[in-house]
Amino acid sequence: MSNATPPAPTLSSIGVDPAVFGEIEKVPLTRIQRLVGAHLANSWSSIPHVTQHDEIDVTELESLRKSLGAEHGIRVTTLAFCIKAVAGALKRETHFNASLEPGNANLILKKYVHIGFAVDTRNGLLVPVIRDCDTRSVAEIAAEIAQLSTRARDKGLPLAAMQGSCFSVSSLGRMGGTGFTPIINSPEVAILGLAAQQERPVRAADNGLAWRLMLPVSLSYDHRVINGVDAARFVMRLKTQLAEPRSLWEGSAAHQQASESSGT
Repeated sequence: MSNATPPAPTLSSIGVDPAVFGEIEKVPLTRIQRLVGAHLANSWSSIPHVTQHDEIDVTELESLRKSLGAEHGIRVTTLAFCIKAVAGALKRETHFNASLEPGNANLILKKYVHIGFAVDTRNGLLVPVIRDCDTRSVAEIAAEIAQLSTRARDKGLPLAAMQGSCFSVSSLGRMGGTGFTPIINSPEVAILGLAAQQERPVRAADNGLAWRLMLPVSLSYDHRVINGVDAARFVMRLKTQLAEPRSLWEGSAAHQQASESSGT
């Protein structure tokens, strides 16, 4: 048995070999993980992040989702409704649909509404982009989420399908906890995080308590462009739209039918 004393580690974690302390295994990062990691590190270090946490009542939305499935066989995720609501908010709060010009002299306001959504794959996190969400129905957005997610996981997603987004949404689904701080996808100026829905008692208008399904949301924003009042207003718009999901569903479908009838 060796009485050799292992070398003392340095104070800097950069120069410490973890193998000094025990057995290790090295697992190479994929190319995607390296690229995404570098991009996120740059976004975090270069953008002054602020995150606002809130929650949205999605009780009626969940009821509508279940009825659409039971009556019409249509599977629509909460994410699809949220993306459609975000698109509506971006049309009103235009400085959220923007990028800072290099040098920070000008704010570039975008007239289109392309929204990215995060997909967890075996090779790392990918963010496919749904184009023109303001003119798409909730059903169309839901179908494209499913298609792009499958392609991302099957390595069939081209680079072009992950470019040009104005805003991103990151949903952790049932594993999302009660909130988190999503990192802004530069050159965007904001990102919305969706955590796990949870049913809990909420004070009603008559001061009584009612069990409601609540969706925790986390809005990270670039404080150079957006302030706290702006962020609060943006989340309130989301709350208003998602509180009436049937109007969001029927309104987006009617808009799509009108566009198709006019040939646009």
